[in-house]
Amino acid sequence: MRDFFNNGPARAHKRAGVATQPLPGRHHHPDFDKLNMRGWRAAEKEGKLPSAAWQQERAWALRMGLTGSDSLEDKTIPTFARGELPHYAGINTFLKAPYIEDSTLVGNYDAAIIGVPFDGGTTYRPGTRFGPQGVRKISALYTPYNYEMGIDLREQMTLCDVGDVFTIPANIEKTFDQVTRAVSHVASSGALPIIIGGDHSIGFPCVRGIAQCTSKRIGIVHFDRHIDIQEKDLDERMHTTPWFHATDLANVPAVNLVQVGIGGWQVPREGVEEARKRNTNIFTMRDIEEMGLAETAARALELAWKDADAVYISFDIDSVDCGFVPGTGWPEPGGFLPREALELVSLVAKEGICGLEVVEVSPPYDTSDITALLATRVIVDVLGTLVSHGKMGAHKHIIDKPVQIPAGPEVTSQGWDMKP
Repeated sequence: MRDFFNNGPARAHKRAGVATQPLPGRHHHPDFDKLNMRGWRAAEKEGKLPSAAWQQERAWALRMGLTGSDSLEDKTIPTFARGELPHYAGINTFLKAPYIEDSTLVGNYDAAIIGVPFDGGTTYRPGTRFGPQGVRKISALYTPYNYEMGIDLREQMTLCDVGDVFTIPANIEKTFDQVTRAVSHVASSGALPIIIGGDHSIGFPCVRGIAQCTSKRIGIVHFDRHIDIQEKDLDERMHTTPWFHATDLANVPAVNLVQVGIGGWQVPREGVEEARKRNTNIFTMRDIEEMGLAETAARALELAWKDADAVYISFDIDSVDCGFVPGTGWPEPGGFLPREALELVSLVAKEGICGLEVVEVSPPYDTSDITALLATRVIVDVLGTLVSHGKMGAHKHIIDKPVQIPAGPEVTSQGWDMKP
């Protein structure tokens, strides 16, 4: 009989008739200390997290969804699904966060999800207008708790979903104005804008929305395979042009633009020429391989934060190798592995940010929601990083020129009250 632990004699080879070398034995490690393992430390950290918000949510679910049937043993289950559970049910917002129908209340929250369903700036295949829906749908799979971080977003921050910007499908410039207006409102309220696109053309109006609210200087860390800094594409401002126009803003200098992951056969020379003129900062995938993730993040932070007061993160999902993200408007091989992308974006976020956009998720081309799932993971990892490093809300000090956007007329029992 074969001795799997090799405690007996050598095993003979049946065909050759020769004895094989003894199999390596199992070693005992008497000095193994599980207390020094990250897994065990994470488990201990969970025991210190509060649970009051979870208890409150379950009580709210019973109030809003009615108590469950008498046959149920778990008396926290309501009749109508409300809140996190079950993950396959409910009307989805991002991470099933509260939907803020009254957008004037967004400032009551630490961060706000903003959907931008727009793909009028794409130059290849459309579908990213469905990105916000796709990301919200698969985000229901997640809980607010991350084991390794020891973070529970439900307990340690407040998150809302303010819904989608009313984009104008046939007019990119009017859409840009709508996006800027929405982002400036959220930023002015003090909530952190978290934007789900949409194609990458929205990068410009999103940054413009934050820049309007502050006199301070903003840097950008841009994750992508494409340089996206030419002035026009097909005679318009498209998803290949956001950083030309964003870095034309007075308080968003090009020298604070750091582009991470650029390379391959889809980088237009017009964009490279503009980057050279503006003295931007470009890290290719080979640069990142040679420097390592920690050094890449350190250099990106140094450049983006140099003389700046805040940093904005733009994460194009096609920065990840297309084998992992098939659902995107412009797939490109040779990008990040998912684990690398998540590590790098977290390292950048730990110093604090003034906004985050995740763009170019195209559900019609997605497979099993894996692209939307990674987009979800980027967002929750950034939120978790901000919480764990005490940087949630750190952007508020730069908002020294908040905008005021009027609400519409009040609604009365007789219809719209059109009085001023």
